[in-house]
Amino acid sequence: MSSREMRRLANRWEQNPWPQHLEWIEIDGLRGWSGQRVDFLFPIVAIVGENGAGKSTIIQAAASAYKPPEASKGYFASDFFPDTPWEQVTGVTIRASIRQGDHSITTSVRKPSSRWRGNPQRKERHVEYMDLRRTQPIYARTGYSRLAKNTIAEHAAEDLDAHQLRRLSTILGKDFSRARQSLTDADPNRRVPVISAGGHDFSGFHQGAGENTVVDLLSLPLPNYGLILIDEIETSLHPRAQRRLMRDLAERARLDHLQIIVTTHSPYVLEELPPSARVQIVQSAGVKEVVRGVSPEFAMTKMDEDVHPEADIYVEDTEAQILLQEVLADVQRDLLTRISVTPYGAASVGQALGQMVEGDRFSRPTAVFLDGDQDPVPGCHLLCGDDAPEHVIFPALEEASWPGVAGRLNRSHADLVDASQHAMTLPNHHDWIRSVADNLVVGGSYLWRALCMSYVANCLDQLEKERLRNVVLDVLGNP
Repeated sequence: MSSREMRRLANRWEQNPWPQHLEWIEIDGLRGWSGQRVDFLFPIVAIVGENGAGKSTIIQAAASAYKPPEASKGYFASDFFPDTPWEQVTGVTIRASIRQGDHSITTSVRKPSSRWRGNPQRKERHVEYMDLRRTQPIYARTGYSRLAKNTIAEHAAEDLDAHQLRRLSTILGKDFSRARQSLTDADPNRRVPVISAGGHDFSGFHQGAGENTVVDLLSLPLPNYGLILIDEIETSLHPRAQRRLMRDLAERARLDHLQIIVTTHSPYVLEELPPSARVQIVQSAGVKEVVRGVSPEFAMTKMDEDVHPEADIYVEDTEAQILLQEVLADVQRDLLTRISVTPYGAASVGQALGQMVEGDRFSRPTAVFLDGDQDPVPGCHLLCGDDAPEHVIFPALEEASWPGVAGRLNRSHADLVDASQHAMTLPNHHDWIRSVADNLVVGGSYLWRALCMSYVANCLDQLEKERLRNVVLDVLGNP
């Protein structure tokens, strides 16, 4: 988590989770889902996956899990999953665990044959659902084209308040003096977003899709404990605006105890969230797999085919990635040109991937490594050492007097020793590399690679190097 707002949200959530929260959704018999469960372990959760993986189905099912408070609009499963001339929806169950106060209850809506059942028993909650229709040009929306006539006048307007206006300016990086949802005398029901900047007004007919989308989002009624669902949240927004929007939503979630579930294909959205808030839907051998805690790098790798290695190797983080690369470079450098080494995130992700390897559910050769501090599990291999890479490499190099590291970094040996010894006193080993890098004024990845190169050359047993190499050779089919 890089942003202050996301850290503040995480701290508030850890201290006192919201008394209203959708804890999980389980979908069976619908669009390829066969009982898989999706957990929502953070106030904001992003669902990532390829087109057709089932991301939209998750948030539509979430919208269907609640009934609206009185005088509020609501959603039904039949709104999202209708019978058509091509599909007859039957044998469907959507189960949900809903926290209310100190208790959790399990509810369901289901369609065993021709009718949906369970709607009256749903719990009440304010739900807002934003689908991709929000990105349509306003003139293409039903009933709007006739409003673009100079004979029509503004009849009323709902202004964004001062705080909402500041949020709009921050997200889009522009200075707006006013923003409103305008109603015309030709149609009292269709709102037109109008923004003011530089002394000029721009209606939705002359705004970009991103501006329309953010104004619409900021105009939503968001009462305390509401559930906000947004499909492809990054659409029409540039990367900086995506990051700012996620930080804005983190603030709103913290202040108003909101739960927000989004779908995305964007690494920028994922990078703003903690691992517990990232959920990947992976389809392998026709089966959906729900993988929680993925890294942005892993998520993008599963959706991008620009690189065509012979095998995929997955490791926990960039530290493990560099360590494995340096081991292979030492014993058989050409292997690095034949594989892709990708960090996946939390150890639980690696364990889930190992199960997929064990079940032969990857489309091409795959190996999964866990850090040495993890227990052996089926489908996974362990990296060298019996601890996290930092805990393995720093003490080993200290005992060996840091051979060759200072020279690789063009720093004095004394400064390296002082900085490293100080770093090793820090309680969190994830802080060690950054601490040394900051003290020596070098890049963290550059420092870690130098440490790994020295460790592999001077400390790592040759048999252990060959063990790691043989794992890669085996997955490549070259014993």
